[in-house]
Amino acid sequence: MSVTATILISLSVTLISGLLLSRLAKLVNLPAVTAYLVAGVIIGPFVLGSFGVPGLGLSHELVGKFGIIADVALGFIAFSMGNEFRIAQLKKIGKQATVIGIMQALITTVVVDAALIGLHFIIPDKLPLSAAIVLGAVATATAPAATLMVVRQYKAKGPLTDMLLPVVALDDAVGLMVFAVSFGIAKSMSLASVNVMSIILEPLLEVILSLGLGFIMGLLFTLCERFFHSRSKRMAVSVTFVMLTVGISCCKFEVGGIHIAFSSLLACMMLGTVFCNICDFSEELMDRADRWTAPILILFFVISGAELELSVFADVAVVIVGVVYIIARSAGKIAGAGISSRAVKCDKNIVKYLGITLLPQAGVALGMAIKAAELGPEGVCVRNITLFAVLIYEIVGPFLTKVALTKAGDIKEEGRVSARDEAKRTMEANAR
Repeated sequence: MSVTATILISLSVTLISGLLLSRLAKLVNLPAVTAYLVAGVIIGPFVLGSFGVPGLGLSHELVGKFGIIADVALGFIAFSMGNEFRIAQLKKIGKQATVIGIMQALITTVVVDAALIGLHFIIPDKLPLSAAIVLGAVATATAPAATLMVVRQYKAKGPLTDMLLPVVALDDAVGLMVFAVSFGIAKSMSLASVNVMSIILEPLLEVILSLGLGFIMGLLFTLCERFFHSRSKRMAVSVTFVMLTVGISCCKFEVGGIHIAFSSLLACMMLGTVFCNICDFSEELMDRADRWTAPILILFFVISGAELELSVFADVAVVIVGVVYIIARSAGKIAGAGISSRAVKCDKNIVKYLGITLLPQAGVALGMAIKAAELGPEGVCVRNITLFAVLIYEIVGPFLTKVALTKAGDIKEEGRVSARDEAKRTMEANAR
């Protein structure tokens, strides 16, 4: 079988497996994103993919070739989250979201660091001190993709949803800065000589340059859209600029010993923010973009499930540390969100349920873990524990997000209408 045939058949199997399992998930009231992740595990390298039969599952090699899908999907997710930063909305909750975004991240770091440093003194040979410090920073990151998919699927609307999406979007910038400090401390403990300037400066530059790139691309995007009037061509321009921004964000270079890199999430989020605030027809295009990207997002989540490393369960030490990390991070997120939202006088449902919706964790955390590999053996420890936590959080997190949004009243039973039922209602209304 040719390479092209293998890739196309594998992508088809990936898509259909996610769709079929989502139907089963609906019967037990689980979010579709959970079904996609579980589908990925089933067809992934550790289950069906291990048989090596083309078209039956995904091997490690195939999963590695689908990285571009993840990059594009995350770009569109970040672009959609830019829609939450409209100036009119920020005037209402901007200050509250900023305070909560920063405080809950810092409180989570302190709680996880305290728990893991304490565990280090119990099992120092299994959990190095530098790894414990870095994991505290990794704990700040929240996965925007899973959260956004749950919000979309159940058409969640209300005070909690309005606060959740900006806070999740802010997590990236805050997490990068906290990671820079923690990683710098850990690296200075591991190495005799360390360039503190580059350790602190590189993440700061990444945030600033990514936002700058997104701002410039947003202006160009809005300008180009005005040259086209048909919906299809405007949609094509939207896709072009998101993909172009992701592509530029993948570029890395070095200047005077300082490594320059971009965050595609921050760049695309700023792209969406600028576009939504200066383009008068942005809402319609955002809605159309969400529909266009549906198959890409399904592929992304199923492939993400296939990437989850089930082998981490084989190491008892990783499981023990991973469980402590998950408990401490969950406590930090819930307590941090509750304390900070109460401090800025948010709605009682935000105080009670926001922390639960911040539990999903994936891409950004894994990116931090990969960066931590520079620590050597300690970096391997960080990677394995992060992989273990991501495996648990990605499968359980979306369900907990759904439960929290439902209890807060942002997800209503009458809002859960299938496309078939909606079409039927429209036809009946027209017939009258």
